[in-house]
Amino acid sequence: QVQLVESGGGLVQAGGSLRLSCAGSGLTFSRRTVGWFRQAPGKEREFAAVISGTGTKVYADSVKGRFTISRDNSENTVYLQMNNLKPDDTAVYYCASAPGYLVVRPDAYDYWGQGTQVTVSS
Repeated sequence: QVQLVESGGGLVQAGGSLRLSCAGSGLTFSRRTVGWFRQAPGKEREFAAVISGTGTKVYADSVKGRFTISRDNSENTVYLQMNNLKPDDTAVYYCASAPGYLVVRPDAYDYWGQGTQVTVSS
């Protein structure tokens, strides 16, 4: 049974940092693409960052230079380090895994976590 579990969300002031974790079981992250998406109230789910099985990374323009995606193969965990957070970053953050290479469309992902709330106060 495949399971993705996010953790690390919370409340932080603007300019602060958080590190999200996505622990996978039932699948091997190093053999798949893993992405982070976010969804703010009343908005569509949007792409934030993705890492391929070979370690190639792509970021949305809105987070480039502030967020870093990484992977620990020994722990089968993908991280999203978020620095210089802004109120516009407030959303539920989801990790997901896809068989395709560096895909950024949510409909290309077949496994999703339950999400973790990130709230950035001004």
